[in-house]
Amino acid sequence: QVQLVESGGGLVQAGGSLRLSCAASGRTFRSYVMGWFRQASGKEREFVAVISSSGAATAYADSVKGRFTISKNNANNTIYLQMNSLEPEDTAVYYCAASTKGGRSPAPYDYWGQGTQVTVSS
Repeated sequence: QVQLVESGGGLVQAGGSLRLSCAASGRTFRSYVMGWFRQASGKEREFVAVISSSGAATAYADSVKGRFTISKNNANNTIYLQMNSLEPEDTAVYYCAASTKGGRSPAPYDYWGQGTQVTVSS
């Protein structure tokens, strides 16, 4: 089992920044591919970013590329999502997730956090 707890969400004006954290506990953290997903009200959960188990490889949704950065600290079992130049369209509940397979679909992810709300005002 892997337990994931997100933090760092909040209300920010358009153009601002936030950094989300996801603390992991349980099984060996460094063996998992970690992803960030988001779900806006009335919409399906969508991929945001993913990082390999080593932290060497990353990938992003086109909508956040160049604005968001995912990183992983295996020493303290935490992943981060630095979000810059936030837009009202980024408003959603953000979830971190762990998978032995990874990818851009939510399906392969076995463990999920409870989510943290990000609201961007215009």
